[in-house]
Amino acid sequence: AKGFRILLGVVGAPNELGNAGYDASYAAFVGGLAALGADAIEVWNEPNLDREWPTGQIDPVRYTQLLAASYNSIKANNPNTYVISAAMAPTGAEAAFPGRVVNDNTYLQGMVNAGALRYMDCVGVHYNEGIVPPTQNSGDPRGEYYTRYYDGMVNTYWNIVGGQRPLCFTELGYLTPEGFGPLSSSFSWASNVTVAQQASWLDTVMSRAAR
Repeated sequence: AKGFRILLGVVGAPNELGNAGYDASYAAFVGGLAALGADAIEVWNEPNLDREWPTGQIDPVRYTQLLAASYNSIKANNPNTYVISAAMAPTGAEAAFPGRVVNDNTYLQGMVNAGALRYMDCVGVHYNEGIVPPTQNSGDPRGEYYTRYYDGMVNTYWNIVGGQRPLCFTELGYLTPEGFGPLSSSFSWASNVTVAQQASWLDTVMSRAAR
């Protein structure tokens, strides 16, 4: 009644992905959620990392098989439920962690090559590591890798899918320690971001994303 819509992100059991019938079981579950009225369903989460997909088996073709089964089940139960592909972890660490990580742009291209665009209404995107304004496209102290920048993420994904599907942010934000306490070493890159910057950048990025 207030205009809110329900997006469900559904992560299954990575250790069961090799079991016969697992795709059908997962697909039936998300199909049931669609039947209950979910407005949108994100099929899995960050399958380009080994914390979400078995080590050494990270494969966009295999994910596309799961996505296809899920899409068909969701649409059969509720054609109005929006299907969003699993957003990948934004990373360029593939060379440093072989078998454990696949770069998100490489993974998305593999999905496109496998025909994944036929089984989604929208491409899932995670942009959650920014420490500069969303209008800035260079100058990040960590380096110039495209995932550091809002436009870098959007343009890279848009070009890979050829503009054939819209992009849906299922994680979007800026981290700050202000009012929260010291950040762990894994997130120390955001130590200098303030709440005021967070608020301003979120306002800007939401306006840009809505274009």
